[in-house]
Amino acid sequence: MRLRTTMCGRSTYVKIAGVAALALTALVAPVSPAAYADPGGDQCVSDPNAHVTSVPSPEKFFGFPLGKGQPRTVTTDEIKTYVEAVGRASDRVVTGTIAHSVTGQELPYAIVSSRHHMVPGQLKKIAAQIRSLRDPRSLRPDKAARIAEDGPAIVWIAGNVHGGEKSGADAALRTLYELAGGLSCDVATRNENLVTVIMPTQNPDGRNADRRQNEYGFDLNRDWFARTQPETGGKIEMLREYPAQVFVDAHEMGGRQYFFPPNADPIHHEIAAQPVDWINRIGAANAAGFGYNGACGGAVTTECYFNYATYDMFYMGYGDTVPATGFGAAGMTFEKGSASAVEDRVQQQFNTQWATTGWAAANRREILDGYYKIWQTAIEQGKAGTLEPNEVVQPTNTVQFPVPDVKVRSYFLLPDRQIGDVRRLVERLRAMDVEVYRLKQAVTVPNADVFGGRTVKNLSVPAGAYWIPMDQPQKHWIQALIAQDPYVPFPYFYDVSSWSNPLLMGVATVSTGDALSPKADAVKGMDGGVVSAAPANGSYSYPMDSAAASELTFRLLGQGVALSRDLATGVVSLPARAVNPGDLDKLARSYGVAVEGRAGDASGTPLRVPDTGLFAGTGVSTTSGSYGEARYVLGERWGLDVKAVTTADVNGNTPAFTERSVLLVPDGSSANGGLTAQGLANLKAWVAAGGTYVGLRNEGTRVARTAGLTSTTEKTKPTGYQVIGSHFRVNVDTASQVALGRPAEDFQFNNGDPILNPSVTGANVLTYPSDGAFWSNGYTTNADALKGSVALVDEPTGAGHAVLFAYNPLFRAYNENGIHLVANALLLPSSKTGAARTLAATPAGKVEALRADAAKAAPADDLAGEWRPIVIQVADADAGRAEAVVRTYTDTARTASADGSSYITIPNPEGLAADEHPFLRDMVHDLNGAGIPLRSVVG
Repeated sequence: MRLRTTMCGRSTYVKIAGVAALALTALVAPVSPAAYADPGGDQCVSDPNAHVTSVPSPEKFFGFPLGKGQPRTVTTDEIKTYVEAVGRASDRVVTGTIAHSVTGQELPYAIVSSRHHMVPGQLKKIAAQIRSLRDPRSLRPDKAARIAEDGPAIVWIAGNVHGGEKSGADAALRTLYELAGGLSCDVATRNENLVTVIMPTQNPDGRNADRRQNEYGFDLNRDWFARTQPETGGKIEMLREYPAQVFVDAHEMGGRQYFFPPNADPIHHEIAAQPVDWINRIGAANAAGFGYNGACGGAVTTECYFNYATYDMFYMGYGDTVPATGFGAAGMTFEKGSASAVEDRVQQQFNTQWATTGWAAANRREILDGYYKIWQTAIEQGKAGTLEPNEVVQPTNTVQFPVPDVKVRSYFLLPDRQIGDVRRLVERLRAMDVEVYRLKQAVTVPNADVFGGRTVKNLSVPAGAYWIPMDQPQKHWIQALIAQDPYVPFPYFYDVSSWSNPLLMGVATVSTGDALSPKADAVKGMDGGVVSAAPANGSYSYPMDSAAASELTFRLLGQGVALSRDLATGVVSLPARAVNPGDLDKLARSYGVAVEGRAGDASGTPLRVPDTGLFAGTGVSTTSGSYGEARYVLGERWGLDVKAVTTADVNGNTPAFTERSVLLVPDGSSANGGLTAQGLANLKAWVAAGGTYVGLRNEGTRVARTAGLTSTTEKTKPTGYQVIGSHFRVNVDTASQVALGRPAEDFQFNNGDPILNPSVTGANVLTYPSDGAFWSNGYTTNADALKGSVALVDEPTGAGHAVLFAYNPLFRAYNENGIHLVANALLLPSSKTGAARTLAATPAGKVEALRADAAKAAPADDLAGEWRPIVIQVADADAGRAEAVVRTYTDTARTASADGSSYITIPNPEGLAADEHPFLRDMVHDLNGAGIPLRSVVG
């Protein structure tokens, strides 16, 4: 259809830019909306406060306005009922539920546009046309130009992904009301040129609890690529149906200022040029329409806006980077200071939402033309094997680390091991519209780059491998998600510096710049299931070599199926008579696991459902982070009945502790978990009696050490040591039952974790190579300190084990190789004989003494809780000035020098992310304002 010109009196309303500020000023005023009957047709009025009477105003519905004059934020229930009420009242709106939260709450949405866009079938046609722009292979340029000329663009406004950051949701309701009921030409122009998808709250559970995280303690603004949480999955599915060209993610931060882009560096290199350009120009429109005190600077420090600081676009789990990279949208984070009054927070959020939709409406044709070009360019680059270069957007920055001059035309996921996780990755890619193929016959790759920094000539990739060619529209997303290095351009870190999915899963992966055309079939669904039948008196088996196979194992155990495991090979078997073959096929296929039937009996050591306790004691946050990740993986994914065990339970040796067969101690901030001497003795005796202690990262390993369960000690990190969420190669003790099913070399994710010296009383299951095999990706400095240290230890005591992870294997529930290792730990058999091999090298009688010596070691300072300390790197010559600025914010900083740089470390014992921290943003602003060159900033 051809967009119609909106009429206001006798003047044709073409662009809003010239009157945006005037119209916005009128909308700011806390006056009751003028009531009109809906005139119908194409006519609009000049009064910006004119609204149809049939659409309920916020004043009538809530008893107060949204924005100026608003006394409180609205409730989650009020959001839902208001969206429904507007949907019933306006023929410009359709509403629905985008997803359900962990506790079952609805995430409501509204789609609003001109009424002729909303007639039956027309909205689906518009969405289909926008989707067609994403594949230039099947849409000719002339047809794309016609869509750009005639059709509306799609804008998303999403709020409240962090539950306690509420103003974006309230402002989104105000935006909904204006678009659904407004009669002004300003409104009509937006509705003619846009389809606006409004999702007021992305986190209703967190909103109700006034908590950043969802019910499982997950930060939903880190979950976008992994989609572990239901709130995220539903949102992305709807984005696939209604792909955004502009996406607003409305947040809150500390203070009384407001951030909107241009962003801080770094920006991921695979974000296309068009979205970056649109983002920066929308920033200018927001500046023009912001009102209040305008730009921050000089004496203006509150109710003002700033850009180019704090909020980057690098990690592929944000609500701006994923819409930008995966959907080609101008993905933007807006942040309003939470210290402002409710009315000002909501009003400023509305002002930026209104200015953004105004810019998008005025530039609709250019946006849609550019949107088509994004995917054209992606295909051309993929065919040539070209990667996007690194760039910076902040005027004072320069690219420090350019993207290397390499060609990438294909990725191959090899099928010889961890096949369940390989197939999970295939499905994760396909769920973002990536085309994946399965090889029908082997192909020779002349120049293969094997993940882990190795190259191989004439590598034979076998039939059954998964091939991901880069000459397809989702080239940018493929590179951003799979590449073994994200190539950070500038050393400022808001989050992690590596999320390579093959490395997270530990699956064998190859890339190549060779032009290849292997014989392959497109993948249409999940592979796996029962691949061969078993006779009635036979058995079924599968290798438990992946997180996917681990989940299948726990689900079968939960159904009461008798399972056995070969403790030499890791293969799980079950009697054929114990299951319905059709049910087994369906379940195994859902996990991508291939199950084979055979004539023989099931064999191996019987597996039992672990009676698992989760430590909820001193130092552990039960509402976020490691504890919540354990609740989710063990409870939601594996179906285990996980029971909380408190400090008092262990100290008192209560049944809540002693009746458990496994105790998982998550990461936290305490070295002893609050355990008394008696509690520590109780813990040690419980392990000796056959219990399995699983300790994660800081608190998990330190409590075990304090209890005398390990001889590992912590190595002091050298000055300048930085490991910013990076991957490392590790050597695997494949003879260990904890490592059953893992390859001899694997990869491990490290986020500034404690450095553990090897155990002399147990098995060092994962060890960082001390030779030339040592390898890492992401951003690291002085990481050689890890060489020869251990990442995972199995310490036998009596009939039990203490399995200690130096890192968090459940991090964000997307570290599949770590999840598999935790499953192995939970399924360890209780046996004194299992300890014999690991203790063989230690002289008799020395074990207790060595562990007692380790327990006497002074505990490491808790500088970062479950996250990282803040580290500011400057030249030695600038250290004094930098310290002076830092002292205005805290007296806890410590400075050390190495190789010409001074590192100012600020403890972060609560483990706060950069956007949660009370003064990091202002401190960095002041350091820059003082003219101090910052060599790196880690938050």
